[in-house]
Amino acid sequence: MARWWPILSVLLLCCAAAQSQDKLEGVDVEEVCADRPADEYFRLDTEGDCREVYRCDSAGEDGTNRLAPIRCAGGLAFDVERQLCDWKSNVKNCDVAAKPRKAKPNLKTDEPICPDGKLSCGDGECLDKELFCNGKPDCKDESDENACSVDEDPNRAPECDPTQCALPDCFCSADGTRIPGGIEPQQVPQMITITFNGAVNVDNIDLYEDIFNGQRQNPNGCSIKGTFFVSHKYTNYSAVQDLHRRGHEISVFSLTHKDDPNYWSGGSYDDWLAEMAGSRLIVERFANITDGSIIGMRAPYLRVGGNKQFEMMADQFFVYDASITASLGRVPIWPYTLYFRMPHKCNGNAHNCPSRSHPVWEMVMNELDRRDDPTFDESLPGCHMVDSCSNVASGEQFARLLRHNFNRHYNSNRAPLGLHFHASWLKSKKEYRDELIKFIEEMLGRNDVFFVTNLQVIQWMQNPTELNSLRDFQEWKEKCDVKGQPYCSLPNACPLTTRELPGETLRLFTCMECPNNYPWILDPTGDGFSV
Repeated sequence: MARWWPILSVLLLCCAAAQSQDKLEGVDVEEVCADRPADEYFRLDTEGDCREVYRCDSAGEDGTNRLAPIRCAGGLAFDVERQLCDWKSNVKNCDVAAKPRKAKPNLKTDEPICPDGKLSCGDGECLDKELFCNGKPDCKDESDENACSVDEDPNRAPECDPTQCALPDCFCSADGTRIPGGIEPQQVPQMITITFNGAVNVDNIDLYEDIFNGQRQNPNGCSIKGTFFVSHKYTNYSAVQDLHRRGHEISVFSLTHKDDPNYWSGGSYDDWLAEMAGSRLIVERFANITDGSIIGMRAPYLRVGGNKQFEMMADQFFVYDASITASLGRVPIWPYTLYFRMPHKCNGNAHNCPSRSHPVWEMVMNELDRRDDPTFDESLPGCHMVDSCSNVASGEQFARLLRHNFNRHYNSNRAPLGLHFHASWLKSKKEYRDELIKFIEEMLGRNDVFFVTNLQVIQWMQNPTELNSLRDFQEWKEKCDVKGQPYCSLPNACPLTTRELPGETLRLFTCMECPNNYPWILDPTGDGFSV
């Protein structure tokens, strides 16, 4: 059920057709809406069928507040904690009117309340500034951990300062749209990244071989490349090993891929360490990737884990994250480093973007414009994964989506165009696969479009090179030629169990020796563990 709630929250919230005025009579709207966020839904009472909620809307006369009613569809109830509609059996807080109100610290006051270097808790207690938003409540009212967003954290990263941020290690710009190296757009290669999330196995290997058949070459003579964010369960590691041999980038998408989104957005440092460093350990061992090239990660459900995730990444030498989305804008955003503050709003991702400074690149996911006819259609919210563009239902629509978004990037600042997929979507209709291949071949007919990995984008940004010099761009030549034969033609199909997944026998396909147990979160090597 959990994997359906993001869809339910959008599809199944419907406006109440007729609202009983009786319920609103005698309600002091200004009092109800005082200090309440405009996007918070709440109940006026806990009687009735648990379907009806309200939010404060300042669109009344003279900008006054009014209550906007929302009603879940039949059979559903509203969960005030998760702020969405769900099946009634899953909602356990029908007797609660609103989300608990958390105490906020007094960060903005006319006169200083505390001495230098200290800040005021909500109850007036003064504590050292460093204790605010450190993941552990220090104020008696716990308010020091309740204002920690990218814009509120008192210890947040500073805004971009180009004089202090220089390539190759640091890149930022005020609004995220600046081209690295100050190169004119016409001299910038239009990079396109094709990425896939999930397990690599017999269900999708044929698709990958079809798209990356070795015959389609970038203008520098190297075959086109993709990036694979690999999750562990059901992955065939001999296939991952061969993708790596052929020059594609292997990154990690977690070990367990737990289907509770809150597990990811609220994950501890140790959770992220076990999931991502553990996943990398498994891939390195069972796909025999020994060159230290697994340096990127993407969070399941794109639920970013805030500062904890990025602290772990820096400690474990992950170079980049590819989970943060940027809302559809007039000009797309270039990837950036997180030494300085993010140049765009924290969009989605449970609003848990990193607020502090981190030595990590963000391969930002620019939302795609999914309108069928952008010159005529009214604006629609963008979509980050191609398969989340829910209005695309035919090959023809997919083809228009690809070309329109290519033109948006190509005709502005040529920020890399990310096409992010789950393989099952491309396989759901043959016409989707055919249109993607047709698009790739059409783009390769130009001399300024390159299909590259996420790491290759960063390598170009660290050493911005004009189009006319790209044929000899050394960093893109390293993975140019496919060397050797597959490591094994018949991998071991190891039937394994683990105490962590009782009752399950799972096959681990690998060219390496079979481990004793199925690798899992407490035992990523499969060598066994003691309780």
